Amino acid sequence: MRLAHVRRGTGPPLALIHGIGSQWQMWEPVLDRVAREREVVALDLPGFGDSEEHRARPTVEALATAAAEFLDGLGLAGAHVAGNSLGGGVALQLARMGVVRSACGISPAGFVNDREGRYARAVLMESRRVAKLTAPRAELLCDGPVRRALAFGHLCARPWRVPPGEAAGALRNLANSPGFETTFEAIEDYRWSGPEPSCPVTVAWGDKDRILIYSRQAPRARRRLPSGRHVTLTGCGHVPTWDDPEQVARVLLEASGG
Repeated sequence: MRLAHVRRGTGPPLALIHGIGSQWQMWEPVLDRVAREREVVALDLPGFGDSEEHRARPTVEALATAAAEFLDGLGLAGAHVAGNSLGGGVALQLARMGVVRSACGISPAGFVNDREGRYARAVLMESRRVAKLTAPRAELLCDGPVRRALAFGHLCARPWRVPPGEAAGALRNLANSPGFETTFEAIEDYRWSGPEPSCPVTVAWGDKDRILIYSRQAPRARRRLPSGRHVTLTGCGHVPTWDDPEQVARVLLEASGG
């Protein structure tokens, strides 16, 4: 299937996958940094950004299969892969499938318990509701650091660092993503379990994550992926790329062999 994407740089290929309600532009703060040493492909998952909706039920497994087929179509089968939130869960699933060279999950989906899952779902569904109401005034809402802090404080530890244009685009994308509800329903019960992948795995978690709570889910990920490399993103929230681009870029390069 057709997936919207951007492709930059040279070197070992690295695919970047966003979270639910997001789009490839969330990686913009780190793209040029990483592209100095990697051929980077940042893609929109089915039903988000400019990608068409998935024809099958968009489970984590189905999204991973779609991403693998997409990369194969670009001639990048066996690339390194990294993802945030839902994209992190997809990256780890690709590692489990044995079709990538390495995987990095940044605050990855799949390590909540039932209560934490209900909390995260409530926060994100409310974000979607508010985005739909405010999207026609996105530029006004995102004009000024205080307003961006109110709009994105649950996602970023330093939301005032998101440029106004990027913030407005993210808000409109969250409001307009046709795959949001169907994907949320399909991944609601997803939990990571089973054997560890054979390729190198990195799990990075922002210690200011207010959606997938660092103090509870990062230790759970360590227990379930004991052979993985586990990293704390200091001072970062759930979507950390604007919080500290240098720190996130460093983790991406290290996770993919740099």
